[in-house]
Amino acid sequence: MRFDIRIEGDLRERMEREILAAERAVTGGIRAAGTGLKNDWRAQLRGGGLGDRLPRAIRANTYPARGESIGAAALIHVKGRHTPEVIDAHDRGALIRSRDGFWLAIPTAATAKLRGSGNKRITPLGFERKTGLPLRFVYRRGKPSLLVVDQARINRKGRVAKKGGRRRKDGILTGEQTVIAFLLVPQVKLPKRTDLGRDAEKWGNRLAGMIVDRWKDRT
Repeated sequence: MRFDIRIEGDLRERMEREILAAERAVTGGIRAAGTGLKNDWRAQLRGGGLGDRLPRAIRANTYPARGESIGAAALIHVKGRHTPEVIDAHDRGALIRSRDGFWLAIPTAATAKLRGSGNKRITPLGFERKTGLPLRFVYRRGKPSLLVVDQARINRKGRVAKKGGRRRKDGILTGEQTVIAFLLVPQVKLPKRTDLGRDAEKWGNRLAGMIVDRWKDRT
């Protein structure tokens, strides 16, 4: 038995068309999967009650940035100096302890909007330096201990401030308050709010099919 095989048309041209089709299919699939993963991660962060700032930090880049390539790749990353650590902590449900093994100082609503040096979260020392208000330690057995400000008030912005005005004969300022500035706890267990690995696996499993579908539809 003998077979006669003949190639009709230009083989080189056919191969070049197939290579171009492969480049378009791979790059298109990679780009779509990267965008899908980025959007799913952003949706998880919003759904986990982490606001809008953290979701916007999720970015997607496709390489090459222009044109197509069989070796195309997508990088889903987090923009920001400490943002990746914050997102990872919520994704793992991390246990956070004080670096010195003593207390974690958590700002209350009266101090949370104040910022320390370098626009970082306010610390007790930074609070005293910034406001000039001394903090007093209040120990509570079986409950978070406190750092409070005496002879204070809550201003119109909802922040703790020094109480001015006249003193009564007994030395008390009229309308003065003792304001809780920080809660002190030995550690904090963050709730696990996201499962980013689940979405990464989902889009990884879809990728091959997305590339094949684009290759089939090239005509």
